[in-house]
Amino acid sequence: MANRLTQIATRTGDDGTTGLGDNRRVSKNSLRVHAMGEVDELNSHIGVLLCEDMPAPVRSLLVEVQHQLFNLGGELSIPGFELLKAEAVLALDVALAEHNAALPKLQEFILPAGGRAASLAHVCRTVARRAERAVVALGAEEALNDTPRQYLNRLSDLMFVLARVLNRMNGGDDVYWKSQRLAAAENP
Repeated sequence: MANRLTQIATRTGDDGTTGLGDNRRVSKNSLRVHAMGEVDELNSHIGVLLCEDMPAPVRSLLVEVQHQLFNLGGELSIPGFELLKAEAVLALDVALAEHNAALPKLQEFILPAGGRAASLAHVCRTVARRAERAVVALGAEEALNDTPRQYLNRLSDLMFVLARVLNRMNGGDDVYWKSQRLAAAENP
């Protein structure tokens, strides 16, 4: 990879540009920088989620996700470079299958609510979707590997499932949407 930062206040970005991993400078408003920022924000939200109480396997999974998101950010910072591997997507598929199998089937939409940890997982889910949209936008303009897009898509699904897992952690449940259609069907 490119040079590692040895200081943070370099003042090189004062002109509205930032350096990529290949030493090119681009506008801080470029699609690539937006995608990198969304992935960084997602990783930060997962860091906040990790401050909460949760089962050890979920914690280990989220720590691994943070490492993979750092890889994804590194890949985005160096055009044409591959750092996030397909195995990372497969690991999310395995985690999704495992955690989904332990949950009851959904009968209705759920609200992004419940306990604090679950609510934070829902925030991570929405930020993952935003990061995915930013990567898709970048991919429409520049050649990108498929893995970053696939990883973010799978991760947003996983965060939804983990929100459900975390809501059940202390005997809680999902917060179900009160659909007008269902209410009318229940009270004809």
